[in-house]
Amino acid sequence: MKNILGSICALATPFRADALDLAAFGALIDYQLAAGTQGLVVAGSTGEAHALDQSEFDRLLEFAVERIAGRVPVLAGTGTANTGKTIHATRRALKLGADAALVVTPYYVRPTQEGLLRHFNAVADEGGLPVVLYNVPSRTGCDMLPETVAALALHDGIIGIKEARSDAQRIADVVALRSARFAILSGDDATCAQAMLSGADGVISVAANVAPAALRALCDAARSGDAENARRLDARLHGLYAALGVEPNPIPLKWCLHRIGIGTAELRLPLVPLGATHHERVQRVLDELRLDAVQPRHSSAA
Repeated sequence: MKNILGSICALATPFRADALDLAAFGALIDYQLAAGTQGLVVAGSTGEAHALDQSEFDRLLEFAVERIAGRVPVLAGTGTANTGKTIHATRRALKLGADAALVVTPYYVRPTQEGLLRHFNAVADEGGLPVVLYNVPSRTGCDMLPETVAALALHDGIIGIKEARSDAQRIADVVALRSARFAILSGDDATCAQAMLSGADGVISVAANVAPAALRALCDAARSGDAENARRLDARLHGLYAALGVEPNPIPLKWCLHRIGIGTAELRLPLVPLGATHHERVQRVLDELRLDAVQPRHSSAA
């Protein structure tokens, strides 16, 4: 099992004319690898997993595994609101070559902490892949508490957590669970530097799609304990973090990727492209980071 740490990008899924744009997806993967990104998430929430049918999930993951060719770990987003479906998706990801499963807490159904324990233990027992837990209450309506995470961390098949709650106490509580076999990953770009300075192993980042080299530099500084440099690099990225939050993720991200030459700004309903009122602000951030047209534009799907 490869180490899952440092700068990990939650990849967007490019679409063109409502189909997968694998040419753009390949360009995005290449952009990440060239910039030193240390892991890639395929079909997570940033990748609009909710909008993919089974054949698209399979093709996307198969394509990514082949393109990455073992250079960094590939995490497949396999979490659903149902345990059986999550196990099935995780088994498919195993067959398609993923290194680990990123499994979000069941959304909408709001399980109890006991339900979460049983759910994740079942996925780890029966899914066949190492599991990285994913807690993002703002999207799921379900908060997995640190004591539940502590119990799950005892399972040999559960190797880490992406914690997207950004309050200082939660970060401290979860970082305290870190061990040689259980990684702590921030799921919030805006507070990832502090999380890593506090002992977290890395970040699963949305912003890394657009600025992978900057996120890698930030992670290297923070993980080495270079607080001054980490905070300097982080401050430079705060405009990007804010821009990517002006509308729900991945709406602004898709627009940014299009502006730097990777794919279209297309999403699938009910998500719609970034409102024109935000274009000037977001473009200004890209210009300040010198991220305009960093890739040649890709006009056709593979």
